[in-house]
Amino acid sequence: MKAKSFVLLTLGSTGKRIALPTRVEPKVFFANERTFLSWLNFTVILGGLAVGLLNFGDSVGRICAGLFTLVAMTAMLYALFTFHWRARSIRRRGQGGFDDRVGPSVLALALLGAVVVNFVLRIVE
Repeated sequence: MKAKSFVLLTLGSTGKRIALPTRVEPKVFFANERTFLSWLNFTVILGGLAVGLLNFGDSVGRICAGLFTLVAMTAMLYALFTFHWRARSIRRRGQGGFDDRVGPSVLALALLGAVVVNFVLRIVE
């Protein structure tokens, strides 16, 4: 059974409240898909960087390639789960924010950590 959501409107002078079903615009679905594809585009580029380091790097490059691959795969899984969560919320006509406040920050910190490990290993070598 699908749960329907309604918007309550108050009529001006009479003070009566009526319930109207909410309608989700198709552009909301497409925006969710566009965001998902953008995340995947970034992870494919990061994976390409990891493959380049793996093929043309030394032992430090291989370690960093493993870190970048791990970050890329984690970001792919996060993007997939976020996409499905948003799609489910949109289908159920959820009234709330669909913005992502945690993901980009965690991704930036993970990339910073991988780059710092790369620099530290290069300096130690």
